[in-house]
Amino acid sequence: MALSRRQRRSAFRTGQYVLLLVIVIVLALLADWSKIGKAFFDLDVAAKQFPDVITVALKNTVIFTALGFVLGLGLGLLLALMRLSSVGPYRWFARGYIEFFRGLPALLIFLAVGIGVPTAFNTQLPRNVAIMLALGIVSSAYMAETIRAGIQAVPRGQVEAARSLGMSPARTMITVVIPQAFRIILPPLANELIMLTKDSSLAFLLGTTPAQQELAQFSRQALLEAKGLTPIVVAGLCYLVITIPLSILQQRLEKKYGAGVPGGGTV
Repeated sequence: MALSRRQRRSAFRTGQYVLLLVIVIVLALLADWSKIGKAFFDLDVAAKQFPDVITVALKNTVIFTALGFVLGLGLGLLLALMRLSSVGPYRWFARGYIEFFRGLPALLIFLAVGIGVPTAFNTQLPRNVAIMLALGIVSSAYMAETIRAGIQAVPRGQVEAARSLGMSPARTMITVVIPQAFRIILPPLANELIMLTKDSSLAFLLGTTPAQQELAQFSRQALLEAKGLTPIVVAGLCYLVITIPLSILQQRLEKKYGAGVPGGGTV
């Protein structure tokens, strides 16, 4: 007897589950768990990473991310307002900046800020300043488009009501439009914060001392001394300590304020 469409879909899903289960069982039987444990989960090697992985590497990762996010948010807001300006040169500059830096890999921006600019101007930027500038430039181009879309998503009636009360365009933007726009764009901004956390791993390109290491550089250094990949696993877990709560926060913000607006992106 021929199966109905619903029965065929159910049978297809069941077949997929069975196939996945078979693959997992085969891999579990073929794997050398003792070697895997020694390579990835060596508790003696992991214990040597503490407390420095928390007090130094994790702390520096959070600091670098926060510095880059604050600068990126400020630049992004300025660029978004320029993008919406009635003055042509402002719009052209903002659009050129956004398209240029969205099109470049973060790696090149770090090299340009940390090595290219000091070489060209015969100066030396403090390391934290260089990291903040690089991360801020990387994130500002994406956040500018997100903020612009949020501003444009504010109902036009809100602006007209504020103007009818005698508010100037600048006061309307600052006190009415921007606060509502930020409520709309909170979810994509949380996503940008997650991306910046991972991009902070490029800070090693600017040179480092043991006290300045972030998680990626700390794990690379520990990897040279350990016989296995346990330091990478420890660093990965520390990244998850940051990114999983941010992801949960993003999901809750999406439920509360909506799924965000177009214009965001990844680095």
